[in-house]
Amino acid sequence: MAKMLKDAAVLFIITLISGAILGGVYELTKEPIAAMEQAASEKAMVEVFNDAAGFEACEVSETAEEMHVDGADVNSVSKAIDSDGNLLGYVITVTSHEGYGGDIKFSMGIRNDGTLNGLSLLSISETAGLGMKAGDVLVPQFAGKKAESFVYSKTGATAENEIDAISGATITTNAVTNAVNLGMSLFHSGILEGGAN
Repeated sequence: MAKMLKDAAVLFIITLISGAILGGVYELTKEPIAAMEQAASEKAMVEVFNDAAGFEACEVSETAEEMHVDGADVNSVSKAIDSDGNLLGYVITVTSHEGYGGDIKFSMGIRNDGTLNGLSLLSISETAGLGMKAGDVLVPQFAGKKAESFVYSKTGATAENEIDAISGATITTNAVTNAVNLGMSLFHSGILEGGAN
């Protein structure tokens, strides 16, 4: 019995020390990681709205936070403004939880007229050679398209609201398309100032 208590005490001390070390590492890395994420977010906003002079963060209303489209969530919304302070559109950052390899997070720019200006991937961990082609295959297909929602085709896109699926990576294609549709749905809901109704 004494040996069991001694072993339990040793395990408790090891766990306590390990927890303290992990907590210390977290505290040391928390700010640099947040700064890197902020820099990546700012870079993505410029990529999807390169003609904007600046960006203003918007409060994401409870209605927007409650919007879900097939396993995707809205993370943030920013106004894209020109040098005179006029609203050009919005940058909406969304996360899809339906990726084959985990979450897929990206920012999308939507102009006031509902045109999808572009997408910029922030994080993706899909299968190499298949789903990881999303940046090269899917992202360019959305740019400049005006549709309330998108669908993908395995036989070749023929309409403005269609994109070609990545061959062998339908799950990734579906995840990105659903998340884009969430952003488009938020824009067209009329919740955002200047958004289409």
